Amino acid sequence: MTTRDRILCIDDDQDQCDLLEAALSRLGYAPVITTSPITALEHVSTESFDAIITDLGMGEMGGLTLIQRVLDSRPDVPVIVLTGQGTMDAAIGALRAGAYDFLTKPVDVKLLGISVARAVQHAKLRAEIRRLKTVLGDKTKSRQLVGSSPAMKRLSELISRVAASDASVLIQGETGTGKELVARAVHDASPRHDGPFVALNCAAVPASLLESELFGHARGAFTDAKNARQGLFVESSGGTLFLDEIGEMPLEMQVKLLRALQERKVRPVGGNSEVEFDARIVTATHRDLEAEVQAKRFREDLYYRINVVRIDVPALRDRSSDVLELASHFLKGAGERSAKGQLQLSSTIAGRLLSYDWPGNVRELENCIERAVALARFDHLTIEDLPEKVRGYRADGFVIAANEVDEILSMAEVERRYMLRVLKQVNGNKARAAQLLEVDRRTLYRKLERFEADTRAAEPQEPQEQQQPQVVAPPAS
Repeated sequence: MTTRDRILCIDDDQDQCDLLEAALSRLGYAPVITTSPITALEHVSTESFDAIITDLGMGEMGGLTLIQRVLDSRPDVPVIVLTGQGTMDAAIGALRAGAYDFLTKPVDVKLLGISVARAVQHAKLRAEIRRLKTVLGDKTKSRQLVGSSPAMKRLSELISRVAASDASVLIQGETGTGKELVARAVHDASPRHDGPFVALNCAAVPASLLESELFGHARGAFTDAKNARQGLFVESSGGTLFLDEIGEMPLEMQVKLLRALQERKVRPVGGNSEVEFDARIVTATHRDLEAEVQAKRFREDLYYRINVVRIDVPALRDRSSDVLELASHFLKGAGERSAKGQLQLSSTIAGRLLSYDWPGNVRELENCIERAVALARFDHLTIEDLPEKVRGYRADGFVIAANEVDEILSMAEVERRYMLRVLKQVNGNKARAAQLLEVDRRTLYRKLERFEADTRAAEPQEPQEQQQPQVVAPPAS
């Protein structure tokens, strides 16, 4: 508590206001006193308070009405009610209106101090929670799924549906599509979101160490095992174990993995007893596991064990309408990390990004933007900042001409130009254009109507013809 904790007190009895002012001042607060509810509302609209104390029975405005109007504009400020109507009905009415606490007159200064201290602390805790949510939200933005194409909407819907269960999930998609991001999204949306998310790239761990990494080992199990270590299965209990590139796992290890998944127990290397685990299993691969099963390189029984729900992550070329949204997302993050601030995309840059087919998917786009930001010399990206293969790419698709002025455009203007260019390429076939843009026809029609309206509004108006002044002959003398 400090003198910065300002308390607004409202009571139409001046003597009561004086008592509150004296008591709160002795307690170290900074009271603001008024006998008028109307004046109090003016204070609330223009000043900041840590708590409010109000009487219930006031002629100018009822205390319940005052509480409702205060909380409508400042729901974060706790309100303490003082009243001589020491009845349960009055207390219930005040609390239902949103009051934080209820005290009766004559005021017990000790109880008043306790109530105000709790109210101020409550307000500060709520403010801190809001701040932490904002901070944590900012920290997790970089690993959010970005994109509003139909493909991404279907993906997000499937993630939300599967997240609620504990079913094993197999994520398939090309390299660089963001399979781990999808796995994290499943974990974050699941009841296990407060538990650990443990990830292992099976292709990055030597086969000889993979068993120890997953199941753990006892002390002395091998030369360097000076201490016992629990494996990732046990470490991820209560949360999610993500096994990336599971298609690279050796066959002999697949047998042990299958048994662990069936029994929900693991035996550490060199250990004498099994250890239970409670983790949801999410796996991912860029390989076609059905083809791997046919080729006898992946066990069929393990395939069905991990493939309870399958999520296919679309390649970036299959959701090309997300390219500029992703580019803007990466550009913002890269600009902040490099201290170059918010850089801009030009129409020429946007055209190159849209025309390129991104064989490396989202990861390649992110690397491209990171490189461009690192090389940027101005407050916007230029063609020279792009990698050569993106800069010089020519496809049979829709390329914004290189000789266009490298002007800075809003994303809305880039979208408008790109849509009109696609329409031109398909000879005005709106159904085909909507298909290529991955939007429904109604959305395309609505955007085109808006573009047309904006164009009409921007056109200079024809000046109205000025009427020639009439010449009036002077009267005859």
